[in-house]
Amino acid sequence: MKKRLNKLILIVDDEKDIRNLVSFNLKKAGFQTLLASDGEKAIRETRTHYPDLIVLDLMLPGINGHDACRVLKGDPKTSKIPILMLTARGEEADIIKGLEIGADDYVTKPFSPKVLVARVKALLRREEEIDLGSDGKLVYGSLEIHTGKREVRTNGDLVDLTFSEFQILFLLASHPNWVFTRNQIIEEIRGENYFVTDRAVDFQIVGLRKKLGRDGQLIKTVRGVGYRFYFEK
Repeated sequence: MKKRLNKLILIVDDEKDIRNLVSFNLKKAGFQTLLASDGEKAIRETRTHYPDLIVLDLMLPGINGHDACRVLKGDPKTSKIPILMLTARGEEADIIKGLEIGADDYVTKPFSPKVLVARVKALLRREEEIDLGSDGKLVYGSLEIHTGKREVRTNGDLVDLTFSEFQILFLLASHPNWVFTRNQIIEEIRGENYFVTDRAVDFQIVGLRKKLGRDGQLIKTVRGVGYRFYFEK
């Protein structure tokens, strides 16, 4: 697939006014947009056009936003596309559920169009920083983190991580033995104004450890503070 001059954003919302509002502001910021009104169409458009990012509502007819996200994140061809959930459901349980199935950011309605555009830019910028980074690898025993390819392998086996899980692992592993508070992890991964709880960070760490298997033991909990990546040479 050829690299686009302008990033393509898929906007999924069953409310026409919201779709048009988000599209107008993203176009004004220099993006291309593609619109979908339900989860089934969102999956179909994603698999057809492979957008650079998806703005996804949760309350959708037919296939809801959570299920659409789960399908796309479970497909190797679309799993790396960042998903920003835009929804009126802003309870902690909803945010944690969204993060659990692979959402990369979470904005609640009513929202500021300027803040939404800033979040979209931040997600795309973080993805590019990883994709365009060094082609070298971070190697810790059986764990390999390839920053250029954005790949993680343990004992030679490829580990399928979400965008956020890779960001957290790369942050910790690139500063071995440094202690990061939960707030520092949130600021580094999602920006200073991202609303998320300590519990959500803990949940992401649990999932990351599980996927890494024995290498997950390298991520240590520092009681009452946060986490660190501990490796003895």
